[in-house]
Amino acid sequence: MNFDFLTLEKAAAAGSTGSPWFMIIYFAVIIGAMYFILIRPQRKKQKEEKKMRENLQVGDEIVTIGGIHGRIVSLKEDTFVIESKSDHSKLTFSRWALQQNLTIHDDVK
Repeated sequence: MNFDFLTLEKAAAAGSTGSPWFMIIYFAVIIGAMYFILIRPQRKKQKEEKKMRENLQVGDEIVTIGGIHGRIVSLKEDTFVIESKSDHSKLTFSRWALQQNLTIHDDVK
């Protein structure tokens, strides 16, 4: 078999030289897809969690990230105190430890 190495080099060079605009568009599409698939939903979830933590009220039934159920009896800027349902003990938590507010408020939008 007789190979012409110049022909192979020309073919390799011709195949590897694509349009630089194609690569730019390709990366822009990949970055855009990553934004809409990963970043945007995460930011939306963070905004909803922040709004929930800001709208806490005394008397709300909540669940912490540790799974503790209770009713809020005191609120401060960065913390809240809950009273557990079973033995009425009071526990202090940071606001970031709130997972879910089980009380539905009509005035909160």
